[in-house]
Amino acid sequence: MKPLSSCSLFTKFLIQNNKPPAKVFGGKFIVREFSLIFTHWFLNSRKFAPLRFRVKNPGLLSNLKYFGLALFFGFLTACGAAPVSAPAPQPFILVTVAPNASPTPTPFQPSLNTPTAFSPDIPFPTETPSPTSTPPIEPTATVDLNTLFPTAAAPPVLEYPGVEPTALPPLTDNETVNFLLIGSDKRPGSSYRTDTLVIAILWPKEGQVSMISIPRDLWVYIPTVGMQRVNTAYQTGEIYGYTGGGPGLLKDTIVYNLGIRIDHTAMVDFDGFRRIVDTLGGIDLPVACAYTDWRLIDPSYDPYNENNWWLYTIGPGQIYMDGDLALWYARSRSKSSDFDRGRRQQEVLRAIFAKALKSDTFSKIPQLYNDFSSTIITDLGLADMLRMAPYAPKLTNADIRGYYIRPPYVSSWITPGGASVQLPNEETLKQMLVEATTLSPRAVEREAIKIEIQNGVPFDTWDALAASRLNYAGYETIISPADRRDYSTSVLVDFTPAQDPTRQQAILSTLNLYSANIISLPDANSPVQYRVILGYDYEPCFQPQDLSH
Repeated sequence: MKPLSSCSLFTKFLIQNNKPPAKVFGGKFIVREFSLIFTHWFLNSRKFAPLRFRVKNPGLLSNLKYFGLALFFGFLTACGAAPVSAPAPQPFILVTVAPNASPTPTPFQPSLNTPTAFSPDIPFPTETPSPTSTPPIEPTATVDLNTLFPTAAAPPVLEYPGVEPTALPPLTDNETVNFLLIGSDKRPGSSYRTDTLVIAILWPKEGQVSMISIPRDLWVYIPTVGMQRVNTAYQTGEIYGYTGGGPGLLKDTIVYNLGIRIDHTAMVDFDGFRRIVDTLGGIDLPVACAYTDWRLIDPSYDPYNENNWWLYTIGPGQIYMDGDLALWYARSRSKSSDFDRGRRQQEVLRAIFAKALKSDTFSKIPQLYNDFSSTIITDLGLADMLRMAPYAPKLTNADIRGYYIRPPYVSSWITPGGASVQLPNEETLKQMLVEATTLSPRAVEREAIKIEIQNGVPFDTWDALAASRLNYAGYETIISPADRRDYSTSVLVDFTPAQDPTRQQAILSTLNLYSANIISLPDANSPVQYRVILGYDYEPCFQPQDLSH
């Protein structure tokens, strides 16, 4: 077949996109519109689907627009200015995608230039070290965009409701009870988002729990809607009457994209969260790494007045928090990120659970259920809570494993509509989810190990920070006073008969103590298997996601 001329290609392209050439050459065609049509044609053409799904450079959309302009003037020159007859225009509908970034009413916080999450696996063009010969390309009837854009492209264009990604196979069985904890910025008379989403998977018989933090900007398939941020699912289900309302659509969204069945949901707003913490009498939260962010000088001050904010720092140390401080710590992210916020939210949930155990809260469920019925929106009935209450005292924070959907499980991406979202990296994310939804043999092994922590330095509550760190790794801990507070180097005392060096190194590695002194004191009657005395070489800051479970 004889290759089509550039003029013929141009005319054919315009007709296929409902733009009669007569209007173009008659001076009524807008250059910008051609650029948009070209971009839309590329993103929806089946011929280029493999290219769209293979490359991930967010700059392609901008490149496509400029490339479309270049094509326009090139084709215009090739065709000349002579008018071309064309059939009468046919009716058409131009479908455009509404921008995804819908604003929500958030109180003023001073603008800060903070780093944006960056994915290191996004390819960028590089310079060629030396000129190389390129074999001639045979003329074809269409342009091969793989040769024009070898490294630039966008992720799969799944923003349109008609495209459905494959659902993830179920990862949970009937041996678990799965909860979805939801934090909302819901206010009377305004739209809202569910920016806090934490899945809690409970194995009642085995006494294990996995918590998975979901970032609010995770780009997922929402049934009946299409590709959108996960934090829009709840309100969408409420507004459009989805079966089961907001909780129903959010449950179906999570099982579709993450393979985790949700049995029960519980949603709380800001005021409800404050009230829960204050009802417990506050919480003692181990803050391993100092945290600084903007905070209202007083909760009663106007949040829309920039003079009512100040930079507030807490930690390191075990910090007592009332409801307002706990909400600030769990919610703020001006100087951090949504991923770091997910870590802090799990810290707060652990502290609430520990305080509930210590204050015998689970024996007061009937009274608390009535008190909080207007604060917490849940499908859990009083009978459900009473049935599960006996399992709570058998759990400690050492039985809770923490997981976080963050890089490398997701990559930052800009949608065709201009929204900044987190695109799942399917293979790595699935591996993490499989681990989170599977019983941990390491947890069973470490359950039999109890470690005593003593603070051998003058920094108060560092023993609590070390105990919390070991809890994240699955070790049971107790705290006792040290004989002195001036240890230059940390000490590990091993009371086990076996004196296993592998176990010793596992404990020291968890605490990042590679130069600690190891003392062997086998004692079969010791109430603890190990004792750690913290010295000046101990650094309390750590990231939970870096610890093995």
